Amino acid sequence: MNIAALVSGGVDSSVVVHLLKEQGLNPDIFYIRIGMEDEEGYIDCPAEEDIEITSYIARKYGCRFEEVNLHKEYWDNVVSYTIESVRKGLTPNPDVMCNKLIKFGAFDQKRGHDYDRIATGHYATTEVVDGVQFLATAKDPIKDQTDFLSQLSSQQISKLMFPIGHMMKSEVRDIAHLAKLPSADRKDSQGICFLGKINYNDFIRRYLGERQGNIVELETGKILGQHKGYWFHTIGQRKGLFLGGGPWFVVKKDIEENVLYVSQGYDPATQYGNEINLLGFYFLSKDIWGAQLDAGQTIDVKFKIRHTPEFFQGHLSKTAEGYRILSDKRVQGIAAGQYATIYDNDAHLVVASGMIC
Repeated sequence: MNIAALVSGGVDSSVVVHLLKEQGLNPDIFYIRIGMEDEEGYIDCPAEEDIEITSYIARKYGCRFEEVNLHKEYWDNVVSYTIESVRKGLTPNPDVMCNKLIKFGAFDQKRGHDYDRIATGHYATTEVVDGVQFLATAKDPIKDQTDFLSQLSSQQISKLMFPIGHMMKSEVRDIAHLAKLPSADRKDSQGICFLGKINYNDFIRRYLGERQGNIVELETGKILGQHKGYWFHTIGQRKGLFLGGGPWFVVKKDIEENVLYVSQGYDPATQYGNEINLLGFYFLSKDIWGAQLDAGQTIDVKFKIRHTPEFFQGHLSKTAEGYRILSDKRVQGIAAGQYATIYDNDAHLVVASGMIC
């Protein structure tokens, strides 16, 4: 089998190579460079250390190593998507778009198409049902990354391998220590890679600037303070409002008037909702409910609207505008622009995905 392993220099992808070699497989190792360290003002993206560790892993296991530069593709697709989403008042998810358009999109167009399988260090699994390969949840519920992969196509999923998906994170680190891998104790990456150590708000300010607007209490209409642009804030946000007598949470944004609406308290009711409307809804591998939904039936599902270990129980239905989830419990921080990941009722198979509107 002809396998490409995407290795980032972290412990997870390093252990992937170890496991593949133990199975008698000999992957070609690829490091995808997407950082913006060449852009003015962007520093300290750890590409140099990443490449150093990845090339060491390749030498250790006798694998061919290649660096693939997808900087332009990342900028044209993921960075521009992030900026435009924020400009529209949406809450973007760069990680979802990076997986869809770069790691399993642009890479496949450039190099991945030469391989039967692409192996990565994501915490996810796959399962074949009636001859179709589905994306499925990982053994470790805290590390599960299926929500970040929920915009992949059937063709992309059909080629994927997740060698660590059946392991707990602690097991992965144990293997790395036993194999004496240099990444064994390396911390998991946090945040958006292309920023390096640049503050997120500084990044947004560079492209969208500042524009003063009012912060208004939703329940009373009272002006509590000012902000420097709605694009610096997202639904459910608490920090960075600089208001007294809190806590205060952002619960609504008026894009036209540049107004942030907030509610007070540690758990204000205005943070929650039961109804989640979706646009751009599609089935990842196979439409397993289409006939029922088209007939007006409601399907019991599990779902997530952000990266958490917990699933919500809900009921999926088709509407004139798209699709809708009605949650059994009120859900906090339903933010337009984020993606809802929809699982089967066993919270195992990833069935569908849609953007919250």
